[in-house]
Amino acid sequence: MSKLSLSSNLEEAILKYLEYCEIERNLSQNTIKMYHFYLMDFLEWTKSFLKKDVISLSAIDYELIKKYRLELNRRISFKSNQEFKRSTQKTFLVAIRSFLKFLVVEEDLELMSPDQVILGKAEERIPKVLDDEQMKKLFEVQDLNKRSGLRDRAILETLFSTGLRVSELVKLDVGDINLNTGEFSVLGKGRKVRIVYLSASAKEWLKRYLATRHDSFSPLFLRYSGKRMIPDDFEGESLRLTVRSVQRLVKKYATRAGIAIDATPHTLRHTFATGLLREGADLRSVQELLGHSNVSTTQIYTHVTNRQLKEVHRKFHKDVDLPIEN
Repeated sequence: MSKLSLSSNLEEAILKYLEYCEIERNLSQNTIKMYHFYLMDFLEWTKSFLKKDVISLSAIDYELIKKYRLELNRRISFKSNQEFKRSTQKTFLVAIRSFLKFLVVEEDLELMSPDQVILGKAEERIPKVLDDEQMKKLFEVQDLNKRSGLRDRAILETLFSTGLRVSELVKLDVGDINLNTGEFSVLGKGRKVRIVYLSASAKEWLKRYLATRHDSFSPLFLRYSGKRMIPDDFEGESLRLTVRSVQRLVKKYATRAGIAIDATPHTLRHTFATGLLREGADLRSVQELLGHSNVSTTQIYTHVTNRQLKEVHRKFHKDVDLPIEN
């Protein structure tokens, strides 16, 4: 494919960039899908703003990006009916910045610098975590007389023990895990491979769940309801549990356990990370276990542990009533 020029069609350039992401950068299909969504949003907005059906790359400049940032800041989410959060706006702008970098570096075009796409400071997010009592309740509400109940308990134990993302969990095959050593490799974001570890409890529940399996299917976690199995699916891929199914089951058990927090699989990942830090794990080790590319992403959990320290300090000074000297 020939090099792009400033007169090239923006839409064609976006498609070329997405192919570059897939072939050269080896990004996951989910990441490419999101980049496609964000960049097409920018394209459609630009068409509307400039009142043109075809946009050339030469139209991209600092003022255009500035107007787009302003539009994102004022946009109302269909889901929440509220203005876009700063973190949401940032994901759109990161995609544009990455696209510009491709145009400048790989296509050698004289466009605005990617660094001129100002991301803005996102709101400080404090991750939701469960305390020991909530975790205990969450793990006690499965119907263990059903194979789905044993499966779900194994899922919860695995999520909490490893800190896996739910997308990583559902991709696991039976052959991926080692119940003897209690450790296995997982392919995470950015195609990064890391080692995760199973607790004794997680190993026990996985063994109990697998003992109910009398099949040779590949997926570690199978669904037991919904659509019928696809004919000639010898590997059992059509029975693999989906991300959405795991999200629903976590929510179901949190509600059944009377937990007020809107718990998700990621809540267990947050709880895993903050628990490690509270027990004295260093930030770099937690970063490795979570599969974060940048330690700054892991630092969000220090806010939770710092907040707990503040509460311990407050409670101590409330309980200790010292006499005041005159």
